[in-house]
Order: sequence, then C-alpha cells, then structure tokens
Amino acid sequence: MQRFKSVLAVLTEDSLAEVAFERALHLARTNEAALTLVDVVDSNPGELARMLTALTGSRGTEIAEDVLAYHRGRLAEFAKRARDEGVDVSEAVLQGVAFVEVIRMVLREGHDIVIKGATVEPDGRGVLKGFDMHILRKCPSPVWILMGPGDGSFDRILAAVDPAPTGDDTREGLDRMVLDLAAGMAERDEAELHVAHAWYLQEEHALRHGRYTSGRQEEVDRIVDRERDRAEERLLRLLADYPQVPEANRHLLKGNPGDVIADYARAQHVDLIVMGTVGRTGLAGFIMGNTAETILRAVTCSVIALKPEGFESPVTLNGA
Repeated sequence: MQRFKSVLAVLTEDSLAEVAFERALHLARTNEAALTLVDVVDSNPGELARMLTALTGSRGTEIAEDVLAYHRGRLAEFAKRARDEGVDVSEAVLQGVAFVEVIRMVLREGHDIVIKGATVEPDGRGVLKGFDMHILRKCPSPVWILMGPGDGSFDRILAAVDPAPTGDDTREGLDRMVLDLAAGMAERDEAELHVAHAWYLQEEHALRHGRYTSGRQEEVDRIVDRERDRAEERLLRLLADYPQVPEANRHLLKGNPGDVIADYARAQHVDLIVMGTVGRTGLAGFIMGNTAETILRAVTCSVIALKPEGFESPVTLNGA
C-alpha cells in the first residue's frame, strides 16, 4: 500500500475547503503524515498594499495586512482542528498566481500529494475551473480534486488504465502507479476497487461504411474482435500482479476513452477515479493528454490525477 509522508491541502475560500480539509486530515492521520495547509492571495507581495493605497489612500498597507491576517486566521482555525487530532500540521498564506505558488511549494518541499476541493458554484456544486485545471496539468505530484460534500469517504473507486504493448515502460509504469494508489485507497476506505480500460478500433465507422469495405462486414467484425482480444490480453497482463481486483470488477469499455470512462463512472456511481495523465514535452502549459483532459471535464466525482515518472513541470522555482 502506498503511504504518504507529506500532504498539502489547498483551502481557498472559493473552493470546497471543508471537504478538502476533512479528507486531507484523514489521509494525514492514517498515514502518520505531516499536513500543510495553504491559502492563496492572488497578488504578489506588496501589490495588494499598492492597490489598496490607490483605492483608500494612505491606509492601504494597514488594510492589506488586515486582509492577510484574515487568511492566516482561516488557516489557523483549520490547523487547530488538525492539532486536536494529533496531526503534525503547519500553515502558510501564499501570495502570487495561485497555481504557480502552490506548485512552487510542492517543488520546494516535496509534498507527496496535493488535495483541493473543486471551485464552488452558487448552487454548492464543485466544478473544475482555471486553478483546478492548472494544477492538474502542471503539478508534478499526484493531485486530488474533490467534487462534492459527500467526498469524505468512498464506496466505489475506479482505476482508469491504458495498458500498452510490451516495451512501453512509461505507460506501464504510469498504469502501475494508478493501480497501486487506487488499491491503497480502496483498502483504506474499504471500498470496491474497479479497473477499466477503454479500447476501440480506429476508423471502424469508415471501414463499415467505406466504398471498398462496406460489403465485407464479417471481415471488419474479425478485425474488431482481434483488437478487443489484444486489449483484453494487455489488461490481463497488467492485472496479473493485482489479485485483489476480481474478474467481475475488470471492465473493457468499447469507445473513445474520454467519453466512455466518464459515462461508466456516472452510470456505476463511482465516487473516485484514479487516472494517469500523459505528458506532452515541449508544449508548456498543455501537458495533459486529450483523453485525460476530456475525462476531467466530464466527470462529476472526485479525481486523483498522476503524472508519468520523470515528469517535469513547466512551473519552476525561478519563473513560470
């Protein structure tokens, strides 16, 4: 079971902060991990005072300090609750571009996982917005986004994997990271663990309706069956080391992964999806695969997103 030593909880006011805190506290307590609580003021040090001075006159610096004291006070209340539970906790109010400062903190301090509640809509629902998507794309450590008030514990966890042909060490390594983490979470929460792999035959529609193959449906059927068999073989090979996943909980889903994973999660009332993202080197700011991006935009349950081994964030300690 994967264990965490350092948990970072992002508790901004516009997010499901209480949900994120409760889950981070539970994770820190069960892992005997250190817990760091952060809030973010969206201005660089000194900028807030200058802005408020322009608006209010000479007392801008005092008002800016009062604003910062308010954020520190919020975190202090959360921190007291954590200390009452016997958790080693620290807190910090960061200043600057929110996602950049959170990722820099991860780079500086090496947190094992970042937990954040999704941004809150007026009706109380959590939705993924700019800050959430930025840290999902660019943070090097696993990022856990909680989507609703009931996300303190889970009954059904789905590991979304994409087993590759033999020889693709990066994809296999990422899939095993996903399975290890999902299995550990399921054990801790006494939840059902399901594993899904989405597959499809590229251009199947064109093969079935094309000028030269539309009259050869049996041959197309054989090609589709062969592709499915290969997908099943790759999934079984990957799961050979995970006997805790019963056969009934291993799912081959036919269709575009970005669509069918999210559809399956909704239909089966999945509480948490653990999934990998595939880096695109050389495209700073767009480093999550299209499949992962589509799933994240579509799901309504909590998500833990992991990066491949060796992933390098476009955010650095010296600049973004």
